[in-house]
Amino acid sequence: MTAPAQQGAQGGHMLIAIAGNPNSGKTTAFNRYTGARQHVGNYPGVTVEKKSGTAHLDGRDIILMDLPGMYSMSAYSPEETAARQALAEERPGAIIDVVNAGVLERNLYLTVQFLEMGLPVVMCLNMMDEARAQGLSINVPLLEELTGAKAVPAVARSGEGLEETLRAAVELAETSGGRIPPLEISYGPDLDAALAEMEPVIREAGLFAGTYPPRWVAMKFLECDRDMLRAAQDAAPEVAARLQATADKTSDHLRSTAGVDAEAVAADYRYGWIRSILRQGVRTEDEQKKRIDFSDKIDLVLTHRIAGPLVLLAVLYGMYFLTIEVGAYPLDLVTGAFDRLQAAADDLMPAGPLKSLVISGIIAGVGGVLGFVPLIMIMFMLIAVLEDFGYMARAAYMMDRIFRIFGLHGASIMPFIVAGGIAGGCAVPGVMATRTLRSPRERLATMLTLPFMTCGAKIPVFLLFINAFFDENKTLAMFLFTLAGWGVAMLAALFMRSTIIRGDAAPFVMELPPYRWPTAAGVLIHTWERAWQYVKKAGTVILAISILIWAGMTYPGLSETEEAAYETQKSALEARLTALPQDDAAKAAGYPDLFQHDPAASTVAKDGKASAPGSTAPEDKAAPGSAAPADKAAPADGTGDAEETPRERIEQQLAALENARAAESLRDSYAGRLGTALEGITAPAGFDWRVNIALIGGIAAKEVVISTLGTAYSLGEVDAENASGLEQYIQADKSWTKPKVMAFLLFTLLYSPCFVTLTVIKQESGSWRWFFFSLFFNLALAYGVAVAAYQFLGGLL
Repeated sequence: MTAPAQQGAQGGHMLIAIAGNPNSGKTTAFNRYTGARQHVGNYPGVTVEKKSGTAHLDGRDIILMDLPGMYSMSAYSPEETAARQALAEERPGAIIDVVNAGVLERNLYLTVQFLEMGLPVVMCLNMMDEARAQGLSINVPLLEELTGAKAVPAVARSGEGLEETLRAAVELAETSGGRIPPLEISYGPDLDAALAEMEPVIREAGLFAGTYPPRWVAMKFLECDRDMLRAAQDAAPEVAARLQATADKTSDHLRSTAGVDAEAVAADYRYGWIRSILRQGVRTEDEQKKRIDFSDKIDLVLTHRIAGPLVLLAVLYGMYFLTIEVGAYPLDLVTGAFDRLQAAADDLMPAGPLKSLVISGIIAGVGGVLGFVPLIMIMFMLIAVLEDFGYMARAAYMMDRIFRIFGLHGASIMPFIVAGGIAGGCAVPGVMATRTLRSPRERLATMLTLPFMTCGAKIPVFLLFINAFFDENKTLAMFLFTLAGWGVAMLAALFMRSTIIRGDAAPFVMELPPYRWPTAAGVLIHTWERAWQYVKKAGTVILAISILIWAGMTYPGLSETEEAAYETQKSALEARLTALPQDDAAKAAGYPDLFQHDPAASTVAKDGKASAPGSTAPEDKAAPGSAAPADKAAPADGTGDAEETPRERIEQQLAALENARAAESLRDSYAGRLGTALEGITAPAGFDWRVNIALIGGIAAKEVVISTLGTAYSLGEVDAENASGLEQYIQADKSWTKPKVMAFLLFTLLYSPCFVTLTVIKQESGSWRWFFFSLFFNLALAYGVAVAAYQFLGGLL
């Protein structure tokens, strides 16, 4: 057992914990105490944030541990499990329990459980200004007398009462040594009898001695607390079996006689104890001020059956607009900076593998990570504003009835929208937004299904093919693909919650806090913490993955013979370009056709033989049955546009040569070979090696799909925002039928998330298992849907 003198100490400084219900103002108080002197990490074994900071009081440094927001000390959620573990293992000297003074009855439930654990508690009666405005009066000395815990009125937003609260906590820690006699309340004849039978067994066995009081341990057995039962079985199997037998007998008796379980009885008696205190004059209400308060008036509209969903849609659209549209400006600045960095590296570094690694691997990889930071910061800032204002709870309340059918939570609506529920979002901030969900199962099901949404990176792919093949119904086609994403996500969530993520959801506790204006400091601190965590967590992993993807699409490349043939042709063209007079326009009419029967203007086929670039490429070089568009290669007869100068013609031939070289190098790469090898598998969906390579590249980032298709079709780098040349080529390719297009777009919609998203899923779930599950489950689902669509539509059309 830890000696009392050592309790509540960390690194020589006193340790004080800050706890409280969600929406009690706990985080505001913590930020007021610590400012920027904070450290953010994770509790061992879970993804729950562990925040600590330093406060100054009378020349002393006090370490403050910010426990996750929770409603009870039962292990229903990762937050509650992490908080209980921290209190048991780190042994703070005292707890500052931030209580919303306007809803004392609900907030004191957590206080009672702290006192039952024998923990020294100072109640910070927060939001006293709002309580007074509601006509509530709290008799603080009487509350202290009846609960045995110190209480201090406070307004965390302004800092009122916070110093007095911290001073009271420090004094209590010094006098109590981190432990006080546990509070014992009556739980009725059935539970009291069971507790009286179990306590001596626990005490004699020394089960959790010095960590938890025996009565509290016995109550956890009666409440069927899984974490406590598991820990007891590991520590003392025989003792745990005796305790479990008593608990089972008591629970069976309660169910047969009263139709309730022990946990419900315990909750009723705790609330009964709290109500008995409040009715003794602790809380009084001014009859003259009884009215519908401001929050209730707003809720008449915001939670209305008809008006509420309409307002929710407007709020969600506003979030989408600000995150994606407004975020596009700082996003352009960041991506522009990396573009300039790539250009500088291109100018300064000699050609070779190192240059390609730096530009296409490292800079592109880091840029891919940091490019999302503006969107993440805006998204978390908006979520923080909505949470602090009180609207997030209303949104979850309205959506919970629908989402519950599919095993999700009402609060899942925000992550889905941010991820692309309204076309154009991003799955990366969407996955990170699942932190607002308390249940680990609902959180996991949400983060694994939101990649089915239509994120902004998929939109250029959809627009390219919809413009090419569904010109008359563009809007309807785009809407249907977005709707398909929602439908698949809901069905996938239902499947997961019924199989691999099976289990009861956490008890639904929905608090509708009063509306209040967020504090700028709280919003900014929250935003910075999330953004910095994303950069630290995702940056290192995605950089390594980006380099692997680059290597896969670069090596082994062309053979020496093929490279030499390309270099010979390139040198010949460059020599002719250098030999041209400067005034091409004036002399163009007198020049003979430079390209007719010119061996230097040819490209290299796979066997090393030359072929005229203007001619139709071999079957494996171009779309079957089609030739390159006129604006991408010189005409076969060498005539060309009358206004086209010889210099322009040679430059076009150089570009065509480089494009053919890139396409051949891509097909010879490991990724290209994989794409060719996969043709036997993807043929039922109508995909060839070009499509396979593009989709493989899309696993790194969906934006790569269009540029990779352009390279595979010997068009060079294609901008995702301006792919008209690729659109013409695909339209001319007879293999692109509507069944194939539908299969391709459905596959793109549903298959593996990009590597940034996969990495964030791994970080947020805390396991590589879900990284690989999201990768392969989505691939299998997309493949099945694509094959079904291609075969079914092919039979109809």
